[in-house]
Amino acid sequence: MKSILIKNATLVNKGRVFQSDVFIADGRIQKIGIDLTEKSDSKIDATGLHLLPGVIDDQVHFREPGLTHKADIYSEARAAVAGGTTSFMEMPNTVPNATTQELLEEKFNRAAETSLANYSFFMGATNDNLDEVLLTNGATVCGIKIFMGSSTGNMLVDNVEVLEEIFQKARLPIAVHCEDEQTIRDNLKIYEEKYGDDIPVECHPEIRSVAACFKSSFMAVKLAEKHNTRLHILHISTEEELALFRNDIPLKEKRITAEVCVHHLWFDKSDYATLGSQIKCNPAVKEARHKKALFQGLLDNRLDIIATDHAPHLWEEKQASYKKSPSGVPLVQHSLQMMLEFYHDGQISLERMVEKMSHAPAECFQVRERGFIREGYWADLVLVDLNKPYTVSKENIYYKCNWSPFEGKTFRSSVTHTIVSGHVAFENGRFDESKTGERLLFDRPL
Repeated sequence: MKSILIKNATLVNKGRVFQSDVFIADGRIQKIGIDLTEKSDSKIDATGLHLLPGVIDDQVHFREPGLTHKADIYSEARAAVAGGTTSFMEMPNTVPNATTQELLEEKFNRAAETSLANYSFFMGATNDNLDEVLLTNGATVCGIKIFMGSSTGNMLVDNVEVLEEIFQKARLPIAVHCEDEQTIRDNLKIYEEKYGDDIPVECHPEIRSVAACFKSSFMAVKLAEKHNTRLHILHISTEEELALFRNDIPLKEKRITAEVCVHHLWFDKSDYATLGSQIKCNPAVKEARHKKALFQGLLDNRLDIIATDHAPHLWEEKQASYKKSPSGVPLVQHSLQMMLEFYHDGQISLERMVEKMSHAPAECFQVRERGFIREGYWADLVLVDLNKPYTVSKENIYYKCNWSPFEGKTFRSSVTHTIVSGHVAFENGRFDESKTGERLLFDRPL
């Protein structure tokens, strides 16, 4: 692999912002320091740019296999890299669902051929595949995914005895989608009686309600506490759920962690009026009070990770009526720019943003030698220009679905370079696809 010398960068890493050079060789960060003179195959003048650890997104849906008319690993990993995300962990509700070791490994093999970003894939749990789940190798697979509430696909685990056994026996982190299915069904029936088939999309947060989220998250936390399970609750969307999480111990000591997604920090119920089903997702974007509380929960460390739950659908599919329009929003290309907007507005520091998007995912999932700008670690890096505006348009949206709720939006910052495992995969709007990303590995006691 080619060696790279990055000169005059402003590094943001481990709670510090400082000037430095970085020398990369053999895919790894070899040296960090001032006035480095190492010979290299290429140089990047990073004067005026900030160098961050690459974003690690622990929750994406890339739709391959089986739903590749919407997206595939190649297209969505490419979009991720364009936005500064160097590693992703993808969900099992593809077609077929990744609920056997053979099907799971097929996804890894496909990513090895086509993914520009580093990758891992969750093993999917169902009501009847416990034996397969327990075969999952914690050194080479990010975790186990449980849908404790229906979402995209048919992977609802609603058998309490099965849940008890998974929580008791699993040796990998369990990542959980928490919404109570019966509560949602009861709510939907009320709105069907009121509106028939013409339910306004603005009703989505009342159907997939605060109560549905809290009831399911509460159950997951109690199961984890009972069995001392390593639990990670995905996409927290309500103020009420924040009471379930701790901030009085360091992240490394937590057995129960939680994430917030960028769209739940950005949008609120008032945005349905202009964006409609573009922002229909599960769990739902809710009233503005939740958005405010979630941001505070992020800053006070009750929420540990920022992710996207990137979930693309075709534009035509999203234009259907409420009950027929699928839930999910394409977000992975713009998540870093979204968070940088909050930085520009004085709501979050660069150090805290990097902590929640890079350091914390690496620590939560015990990702080996990634997530930090550190000598000896893999060179997963992103250079951003905080003062270069970037307008989202059809021409620069890289999702296969080719739409974004941010189309026409001008962000105040731009991603100039993304380096994946020592390879400059993206530079000033151009991709270098001569090398694919690496499979993520995990340092866990087995």
